[in-house]
Amino acid sequence: MTRRQLLANSLAFGLAPAILKSGLSYPGVLYRDYSRCLPDYLRFLAARAYGRRNRAIAELTTSEAIRKRQRWVRETFWRLAGGRPRRTPLNARVVGVLERAGYRLEKVVYESQPGLFVPANLYVPTRGRPPFPGVLFQLGHSLAGKAAPAYQKCCQGLARLGYVVLTFDPMGQGERRGHSREYLQRLAHHDGEHTIPGRRMLLTGDTATRLMVWDAVRSLDYLASRSEVDPTRLASTGNSGGGTMTMMLAAVDDRLAAVAASCPNTENVASAQFDPPGAVDDAEQNFIGAGPVGFARWDLLYPLAPKPCLILVSDKDSFGTYSPAYISNGWEEFQKLRRVYEILGEPEHVAWYATPLPHGLAYNMRLEIYEWLNRWLKNTPDPVVSEPPVNPEEAEALWVAPDGDVVRSLGGETPFTLNRRRAARVRVPPAVADLIRLPGAERPSPSLRARTLGRAEFLRCDVAALDVPSAEKVSVPAWLFLPRKADSSKPAVIALEPGGRNARWREGQLYQSLAAEGLLVCLPDLRGIGDLEPAYPAGNPRRARRYHNQEDFAWASFVLGKPLLGQRITDLLAVVAAVRNLDAAAGRRLVVAAQGMMTVPALFAAALDEHIHSLYLAGGLVSYRSIVEIEQADHPFANYLPGVLLAADLPELVASLAPRCVHLAGAVDATGRTLKPDQVRAVYRACGNVDVSPTARWNHTALKRLG
Repeated sequence: MTRRQLLANSLAFGLAPAILKSGLSYPGVLYRDYSRCLPDYLRFLAARAYGRRNRAIAELTTSEAIRKRQRWVRETFWRLAGGRPRRTPLNARVVGVLERAGYRLEKVVYESQPGLFVPANLYVPTRGRPPFPGVLFQLGHSLAGKAAPAYQKCCQGLARLGYVVLTFDPMGQGERRGHSREYLQRLAHHDGEHTIPGRRMLLTGDTATRLMVWDAVRSLDYLASRSEVDPTRLASTGNSGGGTMTMMLAAVDDRLAAVAASCPNTENVASAQFDPPGAVDDAEQNFIGAGPVGFARWDLLYPLAPKPCLILVSDKDSFGTYSPAYISNGWEEFQKLRRVYEILGEPEHVAWYATPLPHGLAYNMRLEIYEWLNRWLKNTPDPVVSEPPVNPEEAEALWVAPDGDVVRSLGGETPFTLNRRRAARVRVPPAVADLIRLPGAERPSPSLRARTLGRAEFLRCDVAALDVPSAEKVSVPAWLFLPRKADSSKPAVIALEPGGRNARWREGQLYQSLAAEGLLVCLPDLRGIGDLEPAYPAGNPRRARRYHNQEDFAWASFVLGKPLLGQRITDLLAVVAAVRNLDAAAGRRLVVAAQGMMTVPALFAAALDEHIHSLYLAGGLVSYRSIVEIEQADHPFANYLPGVLLAADLPELVASLAPRCVHLAGAVDATGRTLKPDQVRAVYRACGNVDVSPTARWNHTALKRLG
């Protein structure tokens, strides 16, 4: 009996103590915990970003240093958001009026950008003497938009207290829905109305952040233009997403005299207790590339100082809405901001209010907002002990458009049509060199070698378990299928499956049969896939499940400056180097075969490593441009790159590989629909190195012919 059999039998019969006494010990596990690789790498990036920002904040010891930081925040925000838009005519008009006790409600529509209609309600006090202080009320993520009852109550309450209040529907809410109700029903949450457009905007160098904050700036323009409003007493308030938008407006518009942000997203992505994917949220709240420059959400409030600033939070958000670090992170950053107010001589101008109630604009939160604005805009320090009488209207009563849809009624633009026009205006010559740099992939050492964890026999080939070092905190697991007889005329194939390496490793399946015929086959996982799928974040299981997906890890990677696509290219380049340095690969051509979403990292890797002899891409995306041209595009977000269409596209990347051959099998558009060969050839008409076939075959016959 072998020692292995003896140990197994002894454990089975409860004889472990005897085995230990005989000198045998637990041999350990060959594998590492691969589920920690992606989170640990992001944690490494977050720690660098957190330290960088803390060092900058620590230098804010004088008013001059603070003013410099305020200018930097404003400039950096617009740069990260895609640039400050230019002001165009608002073309504002009032289309209806409701007379109510103590105020009148005007139904207003204006254009924040040409053709982009913004439906709004203006609450004007009918008691008191104008000019009144003005409040821009920004909405949280209610599908009903400005008709949400809690938001109506706050607007009515402020109007009865003597404020002119303007509230407007953000994109995708209320009368600005960008998609049909049927499509919305398929979304996990209606917040997707922000994120679906926000994803594709990245491809053209634009962001949902830029669009939405500009809606707020132009809305403040309209509010300040009204004769009933005192333009020196302007404030912004809002709840949830509206609280976060209030913070953004505070960063870019110095006309605000005070703000009160209720339940905003006050958790920085790069934070002391960063738990990947961290505090990513809707597209407009994720600042692309913020980590490397030391920019965070709390920076948004610095340009406001020392003007009055109230932050209202729900303690329950630490497990009911956001991460376990939400409150502690916010409180840490609040202390840093408060120190700035102290240096500027106005510590009483910044305050923190916490409620035990769930996330929302509840009665007590509204009272705190009323009292704060009264104190600083009306010089009325007395507490507000009760809310004025409020009576929310039916949504239809507040509609600006006859049918509650400004796009359908007024024929205006949507974020999708604006972005498609932006893409169509790109007329720069393709710059493939710039495109290749966008993912930020890292090239491995030419001498990189894999660690062999173990080797086992199959009937007609051997299989080895490899561990390939890739990046800080990251190594890539891979199966290596080894032919019994060396034949350098057969290629070495690196095969990439979207589901990872474990789906077809078993005896007698595809890769073993290829190895039995003399091919050397390596089947790796890449970051976020297979055994490299990341561990769940901590905290409330409902939130953990919601954020445990490739999209949110992709958002976190963008914020921290390392696109997930680039991380996967880095992993693949490491695998290519490791395979090339195997004795069994000597003299063999190296081919990469990829399916589905894995075709994009494969293509970029080939552009970066000339040792990849050819590519077989099955069911791959035909072009990034198809994502901005198809309204219901559904391509995996992990393959997105900010600004990619300002450089080049996949066809140009393929052309740059010539004379190496790229086989496109069953290429798809952004919805996953397989295109006809003639359609694919039309997109790749400038590529003389492309072979097109109609079906995304992934079988023995197709892969045997590689190389």
